[in-house]
Amino acid sequence: MWQVIGQTRVVSLLQRSLEKEVIAHAYLLIGPPHVGKMTLALNLAQALNCEATEPPCGECPSCQKIALGKHADVQIIGLTSNGNSAETKLRTEISINQIREMEHSASLPPFEGRCKIFIVDKAELLSIEAANCLLKTLEEPVGKVIFILLTTNEKLLPATVVSRCQRLELFPLTVTEVETALNDRWSIEPQKAKLLARLCHGCLGWAVSAAVNDSLLQQRAERLDGLLDIINADYEERFAYAAQLVAQFSQNRELVQDVLDSWIDYWRDLLLVKVGSSDIITNVDRLATLSEMASDYHLAQIKAFINSIQAAKEQLRQNANSRLVLEVLMLSIPEKERRSGRIPQPNLR
Repeated sequence: MWQVIGQTRVVSLLQRSLEKEVIAHAYLLIGPPHVGKMTLALNLAQALNCEATEPPCGECPSCQKIALGKHADVQIIGLTSNGNSAETKLRTEISINQIREMEHSASLPPFEGRCKIFIVDKAELLSIEAANCLLKTLEEPVGKVIFILLTTNEKLLPATVVSRCQRLELFPLTVTEVETALNDRWSIEPQKAKLLARLCHGCLGWAVSAAVNDSLLQQRAERLDGLLDIINADYEERFAYAAQLVAQFSQNRELVQDVLDSWIDYWRDLLLVKVGSSDIITNVDRLATLSEMASDYHLAQIKAFINSIQAAKEQLRQNANSRLVLEVLMLSIPEKERRSGRIPQPNLR
């Protein structure tokens, strides 16, 4: 049974390939984080080694071992696939040594299954040397060996590597699909499922993680509270906040991008509330605050600041000066209409 949800087209294609016994030697699974790429890769590994008549059954010893990460012929290569914990924290690329070890393992016959499966997680993080080494392996496929590359952005991979793989794209689910899955499969209570279905932007994996790990929703609440504090803060406090983001950016770029994504979601919600479309907002638990804020800003102010956040995200991706980008963003926060449009009253004393 295929465990991935909402990817009917891709699953149907793989099922037909299995039935016709026409399997590519390499697949490239493309999609946003937590959309189901790893789940699909493991499902395919199960299907290729399943002992049942209708693979993947999910119940035979082979399928269960793969699900538990204990199958000798299914390996996952990524930033955390080997090395000690100290090295892992410092590693930012998948190294050529990891690919060479994979090549050596691929040259050996399967130990307990029908074929060997190598899953390269976050393949966009392959070093240049590792990508070139992998390319040679893909150009000379070995029997009974399948490579599955997972990536959020195929443009960060060499075109030569992409061209050697069968490309399969996974798309975000609809809000209804996520909400239904959370209700039916994970028995999440309706209000929480409704919120998570909107916050995950179609990536069910994040919603499931947030459902069982309260810290994710807590982090999100702290980000939004911080946003509201900064909106009402003076410039000194805003620049201090920018400095905090700069420090975080030097350690974890994705974290700051996530913060800015939360800002975009919130200001988009404000835009929707302003135009009377509150039924499709993301932060449904903040509707009361959003409704109150909507009267504080002109529509043009909201749109302009959303553009400013998007511009800041793109500039940070292009390695612009992070302090300058974030300080300019702080200056772009719009003044409330009530404050900026207030008519000074004469002093009658």
